[in-house]
Amino acid sequence: ARGAGPQTAAASSHAEAPLISEDPRADNTDLYAFVSPDRPDTVTIVANYIPLEPPASGPNFPAFDDSVRYEINVDNNGDGKEDLSYRFRFKTITRNPATFLYNTGPIASLGDPNWNRVQTYSVTLDQDGHETVLGEDLPTPPDNIGPRSTPNYPALAAAAVNQVGDGIKVFAGQRDDPFYVDLGSVFDLAGLRPF
Repeated sequence: ARGAGPQTAAASSHAEAPLISEDPRADNTDLYAFVSPDRPDTVTIVANYIPLEPPASGPNFPAFDDSVRYEINVDNNGDGKEDLSYRFRFKTITRNPATFLYNTGPIASLGDPNWNRVQTYSVTLDQDGHETVLGEDLPTPPDNIGPRSTPNYPALAAAAVNQVGDGIKVFAGQRDDPFYVDLGSVFDLAGLRPF
């Protein structure tokens, strides 16, 4: 017999859950799926991780964690179980271990030696238990540090869009998060600053 009551749920949080606050790089905050406006026969899926990071957080700018397996699960038939799972694994390389700096000059390209903390990733598709590696050593763009360090960030981000598989494009990197709340005010006894 099963009584009425809360059931096990899987949901995302925005760093407020006690356990995930201990591992912010693994924190998935939102997932968006929508028909692609430029290609209506495709779907765009956006997964957000590492919430509420201020852009000026150097010298340790936000990065994906090399020890976390990031997943996007897709249920194609409505049974509540994933039919497709896209798995992302990251690898961080420090080009010059003699410095703690993220970059030592302007970053003009994804291969620029001024970029000291480079990340690459692999994407694996698990479809009904059958794994296929879609891409390996795919570049992420550097973080959008500012006009002196990343003078043409849009070009760097565009260069990090990778074509993998049959018509599949992937991008892993920093983006403005559409979710914003003034947490300092909200958790100050639910006060709201004037909009």
